[in-house]
Amino acid sequence: MSILLEVIEWPDTQPNEMINRYPSQGSADIKLGAQLIVRESQSAVFYRDGKACDSFGPGRHTLATFNLPIITKLFSAPWAFESIFKAEVYFINHKSFVNLKWGTREPVAFRDKELGLIRLRAFGAYSCKITEPILFINQLVGREAKYTTPQIEDYLREIIVSRVNDMLGESVDSFLDLPSRYEAFGTQLSKRLQTEFGKFGIELTGFFINSITPPDEVQKMIDERGGMAAVKDMDQFLKFQLAKSLETGGTVKDGAGMGAGIGVGMGVGMMMPGFMSKAFMPDQQDLKTTGVRTVQCPECLSHTPENSRFCYKCGHQMNPMNSCPRCAKVIPVHAKFCMECGFDLHAKTVCAKCKTPLPPGTHFCTSCGEKTG
Repeated sequence: MSILLEVIEWPDTQPNEMINRYPSQGSADIKLGAQLIVRESQSAVFYRDGKACDSFGPGRHTLATFNLPIITKLFSAPWAFESIFKAEVYFINHKSFVNLKWGTREPVAFRDKELGLIRLRAFGAYSCKITEPILFINQLVGREAKYTTPQIEDYLREIIVSRVNDMLGESVDSFLDLPSRYEAFGTQLSKRLQTEFGKFGIELTGFFINSITPPDEVQKMIDERGGMAAVKDMDQFLKFQLAKSLETGGTVKDGAGMGAGIGVGMGVGMMMPGFMSKAFMPDQQDLKTTGVRTVQCPECLSHTPENSRFCYKCGHQMNPMNSCPRCAKVIPVHAKFCMECGFDLHAKTVCAKCKTPLPPGTHFCTSCGEKTG
């Protein structure tokens, strides 16, 4: 029958261990006067008869239990001399657990004001520490002998991702603005997460957002859109490319270069007429942006300066030569019907009173009855 007193301590702490219980299996008949050694960054919670009785900070402490040597053995005779006064000690690691990762397993749908409905992935890191040991043990650890960060990381990750989704939907219009707001976004998110972590006796000591990005295929589309935005004037860009091809088209070093030169030559031949015509003709967009008043050519519907005598696109004579005999609307010389009242300009007979076109051989106007001949 042993009456030696115990020395209870947790000297070898692993980097990811949060909780360690003594004994590791079952419970112990800790004797009166046992020594409990708690190191810096640790605390210990003493459980007796299944209840948390006291907590201890750094230092050496003497435990007081009902488990008196020899006397306890005598009183435990009805239970086959097994002590009925059971106790356990839970050691808590209070250091900050750093570089814990969080991130979305699958892209989350997000409505962007510029890009429409897109999917985003978010990644980052955080750090936390245990501040309320008894709450942490009762809420998460239970009766486990050892509890490590991998056991809680998945659950905390789900909490973080859920709050990230809420923040994206509430305070972000376009993910293109996010890189400049990571710090402010992380601060707001930390305040929300503090409440969630506090329910388990944990304090969030640091929170960082590394990236919020769309999937690769969406990122490629955004890059293409950015490239198009960089080329503000596609016409000028094509002219520049044409000039470069003309400058370097004669330098051919190998067969591949010769094939490329032939392709460039064919492209230049197809584009040259259009570029030459634009070189000597005003661009319609330029006419609108410079404030020049224009009129629309009735032949090709292109806009040409108001004082033009001929359309620069099709050569149509812009100065009207005739007027409608019914409504006096100015009309082109080749018009067959008046664009204002629909009068048939090629009718053989016209009523002198109401100007109604009449079929050949008609002696009385079909509209007003006026005699025509």
